[in-house]
Amino acid sequence: MTPGKYDAPINRFKHPFVQLVKNNHLMANQLEIRNLNVTIGDKPILKDFSLSIPKGEVHALMGPNGTGKSTLAKVIAGHEDYTVQSGEVLVDGVNIIGMEPDEIARSGVFLAFQYPLEIPGVSIANFIRAALQSRMAEGETFNAPAYYRSLYEKMDLLQIDRKFTARSVNEGFSGGEKKRCEILQMAMLDPKYCIMDETDSGLDIDALKIVANGVNVMRSPDRAFLVITHYQRLLDYIVPDKVHVMWDGRIVQSGNKELALELESKGYNWVKEELATS
Repeated sequence: MTPGKYDAPINRFKHPFVQLVKNNHLMANQLEIRNLNVTIGDKPILKDFSLSIPKGEVHALMGPNGTGKSTLAKVIAGHEDYTVQSGEVLVDGVNIIGMEPDEIARSGVFLAFQYPLEIPGVSIANFIRAALQSRMAEGETFNAPAYYRSLYEKMDLLQIDRKFTARSVNEGFSGGEKKRCEILQMAMLDPKYCIMDETDSGLDIDALKIVANGVNVMRSPDRAFLVITHYQRLLDYIVPDKVHVMWDGRIVQSGNKELALELESKGYNWVKEELATS
């Protein structure tokens, strides 16, 4: 059929079906937080918080104490102490609010804790092995030699002594050893979305470099990171694609790594002053 002179050509970029496919593709490749309102008890913590992190990107979330950064991480992971009043957390287009923590982990989310827990009597090797086996399909067999090859490779990268495989998880570990153990778990579980809650807390410069190197090796077009931190120094080693400043339960500024440098030089009071005059 030959189009008449009044027949408008179809713009394939604006066609409703093409746009729907494009939107679905975007939703299926990002962690998206929409208008999240969270309380603990009667106290509001997150207030209409929204953020999208596409796969392939590293986003840094900065802000002073008490602004809700760690609350956000725990809510994403399904912590029971927080009440979600409204909003969504979408993992590849699926809302994970209300899911159990193990279901959220299976969806591809990993949370590296600010204060990793000790688990006496459970070795690192058995802990990670159990986590991997819990994700295996019915009838699938566990390949122990391949598991230990991968485990030792990642332990060497993180400069963790191989003898640690027999030690109980985090029991008697230094701060740096605990954080490296967290990154080891993250590397072995191969998540799609990595939430790092102040992983730099308590690390000396050498441990910081080792942890950052482990994260940088994991950077991939198929993985996204949300790095929560107070300080710019971590971002010297894990260079973010975007930096967000959080204040009073919401994001108030976004930019590139230069924004983190500005925060380092000026502190957070200037953010408060700008908000007061806006």
